[in-house]
Amino acid sequence: MSVMSKYLFLLVLVALTSISPFIGAIDITWSTLLQSSSLEHQIFFDLRIPRLLLAFFSGMALALSGWLFQTLFRNALMTPYTLGISGGAILGTGIAVVLGLNITFLGINTTAIFGFGGAFASVLLILWLSRYVTNRGSNALLLLGIALSFFFSAALMVLFSIASAMQAHSILHYTMGSLSTMGYTPAITASVMGLGLLLVLYLKRFELSLLGVNDEHAQLKGVNTKRLTYFLLFISSLSIGVLISITGPIGFVGLIIPHVARKLYPRANHHLIFPTALIGGLFLAACDTLSRLPQLQSEIPIGIVTAFIGGPFFIYLIIKGR
Repeated sequence: MSVMSKYLFLLVLVALTSISPFIGAIDITWSTLLQSSSLEHQIFFDLRIPRLLLAFFSGMALALSGWLFQTLFRNALMTPYTLGISGGAILGTGIAVVLGLNITFLGINTTAIFGFGGAFASVLLILWLSRYVTNRGSNALLLLGIALSFFFSAALMVLFSIASAMQAHSILHYTMGSLSTMGYTPAITASVMGLGLLLVLYLKRFELSLLGVNDEHAQLKGVNTKRLTYFLLFISSLSIGVLISITGPIGFVGLIIPHVARKLYPRANHHLIFPTALIGGLFLAACDTLSRLPQLQSEIPIGIVTAFIGGPFFIYLIIKGR
């Protein structure tokens, strides 16, 4: 990728992110924005700025999770989605909806707890099943993840069949992904998840650089690979589970962005943590802007926008064998 193409790509992301708070059903101008009592002022600061922050930090966490899984398992197709972890989080959140457990206790929503529980349970299930696989390479784990994704999808269909009409509609809308928010609580939660994951990966960057070569090399350097892997999977599952309980599933960000970061910044893998986080945040915020550009009766779900972009990229990776 040429230098001009790199700057053009980043410029487009920054431009789309910058105009995001001004895009929507109600046009906002600077004259009305500066009037604190105006409706436009309230919409801008109570709806659109929190939405922008939610999109940015969610994109950051999703991209970092993808980078982490590709590094841990040394496979370009590894993400929480292809491993079935997001499917477990979706199923857990769906169970909370059907059981009517959408309540908040001590500032923590029960759907977030169920989302994290589903994500972490799927991680434990994959690790347990991998013990019985003769070929324990990353491809075998990938196939296990795909199989679990089908199982979780089937279980979600069972929830649809037993849910009420309102609950089924809520689950269906949820599974398409949404960044619609009111107030700063979801944005603050996403920022804690994104920045927390960023901090952990930065502190563990040298161990991860060794683990990215192979387990034996990392062990020779004194890294407890098993403990490190379990710890990072726990942190990543926590981030993904909580985020999915807020936004629903938003696929392909974790798959695309680490590859884009490596293309834009061809350097050692552990130096790509901050670029991956920044590009991931800008990418999802830009996709959110694109979802609201068409003047339709309702916005396009963000999960559909990322799938339209990520699907062809996924096919490209498979064909190229990278």
